[in-house]
Amino acid sequence: MRSLIPAVLREEPQFARYFAGQALSMVGDRITFVVVPFAVLSIPGADAAEVGLVSAATLVPFLAFALAGGVWADRLPRQRVMLVSDLVRFVTQALVAGLLLSGQAQVWHLVVLMAVFGTADAFFAPAAAGLMPLIVSPDRLQEANGLRGLVMSTGLVAGPALAGGLIFLVGPGGAIALDALSFAVSAVFLARLRPRASDAAAPEGGFLAQLREGFTEVVSRSWVWSTLAALSIYHVVVLPSVYVLGPVLAEQEFGGATSWSIVVAAFGVGSIVGDLLAMRVRMKRPLVVAAAALSVAACQALIIGIGPTIPVIAALEAVTGVAVSLAFTLWETSLQAHVPQASLSRVSSYDYLLTAGLMPLGLAVAGPVAQAIGLRPTLYAMTLLAVPAALALLTIPAVRRLPAPAAS
Repeated sequence: MRSLIPAVLREEPQFARYFAGQALSMVGDRITFVVVPFAVLSIPGADAAEVGLVSAATLVPFLAFALAGGVWADRLPRQRVMLVSDLVRFVTQALVAGLLLSGQAQVWHLVVLMAVFGTADAFFAPAAAGLMPLIVSPDRLQEANGLRGLVMSTGLVAGPALAGGLIFLVGPGGAIALDALSFAVSAVFLARLRPRASDAAAPEGGFLAQLREGFTEVVSRSWVWSTLAALSIYHVVVLPSVYVLGPVLAEQEFGGATSWSIVVAAFGVGSIVGDLLAMRVRMKRPLVVAAAALSVAACQALIIGIGPTIPVIAALEAVTGVAVSLAFTLWETSLQAHVPQASLSRVSSYDYLLTAGLMPLGLAVAGPVAQAIGLRPTLYAMTLLAVPAALALLTIPAVRRLPAPAAS
């Protein structure tokens, strides 16, 4: 029985405590992602435009405050920043649930509360990235990140089914109430966390000076800025093939949503396999493997465009799921192991901004481009842009030389 428990949970008690709270919260986030549109549509008179408005109300504050979140997470104890964020998100989700369950919810209520939620989320994410090296020994960082990825990938597969079941049993309000509870549980575990004291000196200067210092940390490391550039291209160019063009092609040629759900599920299963590999296999040159994996992931658009049948597309997308999990786990581990503790949250905030921040641009452009030049030509063009960008990482000496985290 003991062998079934990952070593990082057995040997890193602080991470085990952190993971216990975060696992439930991460699954809750996956469920809420599916539930929120139905929560909006449950309000009399609400339509697709209001769904988009509420979604934007979460994303825009996250983008606006991501860099600020990185500055404050490097300036203050990260555990405290995360605890406050969890408590704020608990309150906002509890209010949303209460309004929905009482039948008093209006769209503007959800817009305001989701904006507060997105702001709190912007502070949590960089703080969480900076906290990891303080609760996990260097040689266990990859396993810890793989385990976190495993929970997120499992949520990707199981989340829609769980969300559907909860909506049927307790309605959107009840489902969001459970998500609120997950933040409360996470806050309890965070309050009991005892991270190692950081040996990094507190950042000096004002807010703008610290923001510039974080940018300098990014551009002064060629392996950081080059990987950020490749990941940004993946989010802007490749992911629209999955979120926009793939469903359109499935609707036109492969039978619609049911067929596309098979592809999505296969990708999720591949992601789980990738996370398990990241937990088990130690990479001597993690960014070399990450660059190779990102090159495979960048083929998603090509697979969708040339796949003759849904089973073939699903099988190949499962392979890209493995690659995506490996690439992102190894990238996160490299940041946590090789960026100075004093600036890690600020560097991570640029990561969140450039990936999550630029993806809506690609989603907005993909449709009009496909209308102008055709669906499949657009998918092929995406591949021609993204694969060379990922392979180019292998030409950067610092990417090829970056070692795995040293043993503690």
